[in-house]
Amino acid sequence: MSLPLVAVIGRPNVGKSSLFNRFLKRRIAIVDETPGVTRDRNFAICEWAGRRFYLIDTGGMIPDSKLSIEKMVLEQSDEAISQADLTVLVVDSQTGVDIIDQLIAERLLKAGRNVVLLANKADNEALEQERFQFLRLGLGEPLPVSALGGRGIGEALDHIVEHLPESRDEEPESDAIRIAVIGRPNVGKSSFINRLIGEERVIVSPVPGTTRDAVDTPFEYNGNKYVLIDTAGLRRKSKVKENIEFYTTLRTLKAIENCHVVLVLVDASQGLMVQDLKVIEDAATARRAIVMAVNKWDLVEKDDKTADIFTSQIHEYAKTLSYIPIIYISCLTGKRVTKTLKDIDRVYENWNRRISTSEINKFLEEIVSKQPPAAARGKWIKLLYVTQADIRPPTFTFFCNYPKSLQKSYLRYIENRLRERYDFDGIPIRIKVREK
Repeated sequence: MSLPLVAVIGRPNVGKSSLFNRFLKRRIAIVDETPGVTRDRNFAICEWAGRRFYLIDTGGMIPDSKLSIEKMVLEQSDEAISQADLTVLVVDSQTGVDIIDQLIAERLLKAGRNVVLLANKADNEALEQERFQFLRLGLGEPLPVSALGGRGIGEALDHIVEHLPESRDEEPESDAIRIAVIGRPNVGKSSFINRLIGEERVIVSPVPGTTRDAVDTPFEYNGNKYVLIDTAGLRRKSKVKENIEFYTTLRTLKAIENCHVVLVLVDASQGLMVQDLKVIEDAATARRAIVMAVNKWDLVEKDDKTADIFTSQIHEYAKTLSYIPIIYISCLTGKRVTKTLKDIDRVYENWNRRISTSEINKFLEEIVSKQPPAAARGKWIKLLYVTQADIRPPTFTFFCNYPKSLQKSYLRYIENRLRERYDFDGIPIRIKVREK
């Protein structure tokens, strides 16, 4: 399912980043009284009332820019307007209507975009009444909110969700496995696809950033159908300064949403980096199956133990990634490139695996008898039974007498035993605990 994209726009210092953080219930964007503190473009998946969507904080002025503030804000607004399914225009209840508010509103009206108007900094009832002056913008009645105090946040999110387009399934009706090939710039994504399909259907260049859009390439191998999605390389957010790079990154995230399996390419000559971890985190957040392919393995001096050492180093660097299968390849020589499909087939099968209720409860009985959950505050914690609630990925619901007292370490114990018993390599298993 492709997630809608919601862009939060407005002139500098109206509280866009504060609202962004408040909507997400966590601090992601940097907030400061100085206009233009948001230098990069922040984005994250927001969930409300059963809907998930990408939320974007578009930022304000950049101090070292040679452009005027007005031109900068309007340029960013135009980019957001063109890409977003829904635009949230934020205005300031305390300062009133500004000329830049009017210019942005005119562009929104001219473009005929879907808009929600939020009057921020309505910290009390008197300031809530100030919202009516923004009716002159022609965008309908603004909703009063306070990012600082939390007033009206739930109502604003309800309104946003109501104005989202219906969830759309962009996946074609076929039995093909959709694979998003992602990674940092110049790691060899296009070269991987060209080597795999045996023809130059994707432009390959040593210059980072050659691929701007996601490109679908269908093919068959050993009677199985696949669709490869080549994407532009994900950069660190601090490097995402140009609007085109910012929205290229968003298209990459959308490619993750529209695939079944994420193939993360890592540069063997550089090793696993923070950017790679962020890519994997995005894939896990989207609940996709994941395979890691270490490319340019031909450039590494090695013996028969080098791959094992490299794998151990990756697992030591990021212990939470130990469930992801790793294969070492060379797109230049073609070494083990086609073997990646074997791992992809396997994690795709794991992603769709369903275990019978009787079998999974037998498993629960066994692991509890070996290691029961620790008592909490004199209360014996009992896991009564378990059901598999969903697939893609496998989701298990455990029923417990005191779910809030069940330790996180015991949930990790359950997950590890699940992986050992049922081969859930490459899958971000979901475990839920409910009271019974």
